[in-house]
Amino acid sequence: MMNILFLCVANSARSQMAEGLARHLLGKQATVLSAGSQPSRVNPYAITVMAELGIDISQHFSKSVDTIDPASIDIVITLCAEEVCPLMPGTTKRLHWPIADPASSDPSLTPDELKTRFRTARDQILKRLEVLRDLLDQS
Repeated sequence: MMNILFLCVANSARSQMAEGLARHLLGKQATVLSAGSQPSRVNPYAITVMAELGIDISQHFSKSVDTIDPASIDIVITLCAEEVCPLMPGTTKRLHWPIADPASSDPSLTPDELKTRFRTARDQILKRLEVLRDLLDQS
C-alpha cells in the first residue's frame, strides 16, 4: 500500500479536497494524508463543493506538516501555485501540481464566485488523481 501526503500552506482547501478525493478514488490502494506548513481550518467552501460529489470532508481538520513522519510517506504531492510550498524532507517521490488557491479574502467576490473557484480547483485535482490512479493500477 502506498502512503500519499498532500501538502499546502494552510491545509484548508486544496490539500483537504485532494485528501478526500484520493481516499474516494484510491480506496485501499493508498493511505492518504494532508498537511500544511501553517495549518488553519478547513474552508467551508471546500466542504460544500466536495459534498456536491458525495464526499464528506466535514470532519477533516488542518494538520501541521511537522506532525508527519517523513519516513512513512512514499509520495508527497504539493498543490501550491502562487505561494511557496512547504517542504517534506526524506521522501522518495515528489510531485507538484500547481493549482491556484481558491480561497480569497477579496470582498468583491460573491459566494457563487467563490464556489466556482473551489469547484475549479476540485476538478483540476480530480483529473490529476484519475491519472495517478491509472498509473497505480498499472504498477
